[in-house]
Amino acid sequence: MRYRTLGPSGLRVSELILGAMTFGEQGGVGAPAEECRRMLDLYSEAGGNTIDTAVNYRDGGSEEILGQWLHGRRDSFVVGTKYTVSRDRGDPNAAGNHRKNLRASLDTSLRRLGTDYVDLYWVHMWDRRTPLEETMRALDDAVRAGKVLHVGISDSPAWVVSRANTLAEWRGWSPFIGLQVPYSLLQRDIERELLPMAESLGLGVAAWSPLGGGVLSGKYTRPDGLDGPARLSQDSISERDHAVARAVQEVADEMGATPSQVAIAWTMSRSPAVLPIVGARSTGQLRDNLAAAELELGSEALARLEETAPVELGFPHDFIAQTSPWVFAAANV
Repeated sequence: MRYRTLGPSGLRVSELILGAMTFGEQGGVGAPAEECRRMLDLYSEAGGNTIDTAVNYRDGGSEEILGQWLHGRRDSFVVGTKYTVSRDRGDPNAAGNHRKNLRASLDTSLRRLGTDYVDLYWVHMWDRRTPLEETMRALDDAVRAGKVLHVGISDSPAWVVSRANTLAEWRGWSPFIGLQVPYSLLQRDIERELLPMAESLGLGVAAWSPLGGGVLSGKYTRPDGLDGPARLSQDSISERDHAVARAVQEVADEMGATPSQVAIAWTMSRSPAVLPIVGARSTGQLRDNLAAAELELGSEALARLEETAPVELGFPHDFIAQTSPWVFAAANV
């Protein structure tokens, strides 16, 4: 496992992040506590050091399990958790990015995790109703109090992230060092605005769902693929997504790899800023996913995959590209 510094910080993180959304059996199919311990041990033995969870994952079960199994080795891991999602649907102040919810959510997460600080605290989603100034100041207060070391943001428009970090720069607050977004061959939307923004600002990009909700895992392309639990039925997957999954399977077969490894390796090939979040319900799945770190996709394989799953950048990107020779004439480079 190789390591990178996360965004503009000096924080060393492994190139594959362990996603703990499956840790716990509350609210559906997940991993029991003992299997979570084995996955955490496997991840650590492979050199992984970065874990992602949230205050709402498995109704808090994810954080509680992590707190149990991180006991005695907490400082060896980069622990990140998130807030925004409601902790109590009957309480209007138990959700959102405002100061009150941040404080209550953070204290809840720290108690469950059995620690007095988190390395990375993520805003889980943009809250249109809370001023960015309030969120950024409240996050900075948490950093100054020593409860949080660094902050990041997930699932938000590029302009929101840019404005938030501009505010932080102007006022001496802690800036976002990371961006968390969905990214896979099936969902390349971030290539329009979010990924270029992150690269320009020097942010790390934690990519969730690199397997496209399991569609790229091989479940839907292997004859025995649906023997285990699956989030989707064959009929609910579009023909376009089936075509992409088949292309991933073909490349995997030619390389002697698995579809999951190819799909994860593709996200890593797109930008040095991208750090895939790999989740699993068993040590077998996690071991397979972790092997993606050693897989190198050649230019031909990359071209085949991207030809099957093109992304339209849309306006203004396509318009600028099309008109640049005319607009800039001899100055066009």
